[in-house]
Amino acid sequence: MEHAFYKFGRSVLALIAFITVLLTGTLPVMAGNIVAVRTWPADDYTRITLEHDGNVHAKHFLLANPDRLVVDVDGTELNATLKELISKIQPDDPYIQQVRVGQLNPKTVRLVFDLKTAVNPQVFSLAPIDKYKHRLVLDLYPKEPLDPIAALIMKGEWKNDPEPVQVAASTPKKSIIDAPSRKTSLSEEPLKDAEKMQLKRMVTIVVDPGHGGEDSGAIGARGSKEKDVVLAIGKRLKAKIEQQPNMRVVMTRNADFFVPLGTRVQKARAVQADLFISIHADAFVQPTARGSSVFVLSEKGASSTAARWLAKRENAADLIGGVNIKKHDRQLASVLLDLSTTAQIKNSMKLGNAVLNEMGGINRLHKGSVEQAAFAVLKAPDIPSILVETAFISNPEEEAKLNNDAHQENIANAILNGVKKYFAKNPPRVRNGMI
Repeated sequence: MEHAFYKFGRSVLALIAFITVLLTGTLPVMAGNIVAVRTWPADDYTRITLEHDGNVHAKHFLLANPDRLVVDVDGTELNATLKELISKIQPDDPYIQQVRVGQLNPKTVRLVFDLKTAVNPQVFSLAPIDKYKHRLVLDLYPKEPLDPIAALIMKGEWKNDPEPVQVAASTPKKSIIDAPSRKTSLSEEPLKDAEKMQLKRMVTIVVDPGHGGEDSGAIGARGSKEKDVVLAIGKRLKAKIEQQPNMRVVMTRNADFFVPLGTRVQKARAVQADLFISIHADAFVQPTARGSSVFVLSEKGASSTAARWLAKRENAADLIGGVNIKKHDRQLASVLLDLSTTAQIKNSMKLGNAVLNEMGGINRLHKGSVEQAAFAVLKAPDIPSILVETAFISNPEEEAKLNNDAHQENIANAILNGVKKYFAKNPPRVRNGMI
């Protein structure tokens, strides 16, 4: 009986659709179903994602005294999934106090966000890609974003030190994970004078943990997400850099949120970075692929087919993570087009070789030389930039190592040692009146 009623209902819907076509020449628009809601709070901005199966659109406006953001989602009905949004807003969200949801009319759901501060909202839609269906994205940026240099000044980290400080590369602790027996500069032999450096001014290093938020990056056989592993390594590297005299560090992300590729480059340029280090964990269709790699930018094409494939995959992060195309076009025009320089690539190669040599002391190398490809995240014209593929997360053995605390420490030590040895031979230039 129930089955017969279901078939009758479907027949009625089909009849209504047929009559509508006859009368109007168009099919009726069916209500879109919200299938998932996700929140990504961060100091930079808070993102709300409403995933749906199509035919959903949104209009928004702001109200003051108190600050509120009102979003009318057209083409859907209030369901249990949408109601979950209320509990997903956490007390420590920097911008949202709470959210209220309700059915405004039969075809529209209204979301009212009570705000902690004035925001500049970006509301846009994303087409299905990868594991996601259609997405309606609400990005809440602060109306008055804090200048990155001002943030460093507030933390007491933006200062010049005229006294040169001699810093030697440190020897990492031995990992409980077996490392190759290949002898490298990570041995416990005394360091030569050439391996020590003198910093005559404060240097700024930008650490860029890849992916984040909606973009999980590669996923290992045991479920490890690249975005989580590289963030953990990035935080360890940050802590080690902060312990060095005349070195400071800025992270493109310090939590689980998405940062567009162009924004990562802009952040590095905004703080006048001396180096840019992007951290990733590689993946390949074959689980046997293994080893660490270091990449720099290429103007003339990739150094190998694998490098070209990897760059294409990494450059797709904006599509997966979700970027407001209209806003992003302006960023691309000013940041990512034809900004690479021969000098930048030359210095990046020097940095890449120094880091690759150190990585060879803690893990097998995928290839014995620095590779090149057109990675969008490396296109800062005036900043030596490298992309470190720490290991293949798609390899079960290397996935286990990437999740090991001791091995993460060794990776951070290796990168830092490479940075020190780069500066030993390539002291930072005087610029902008800085010492």
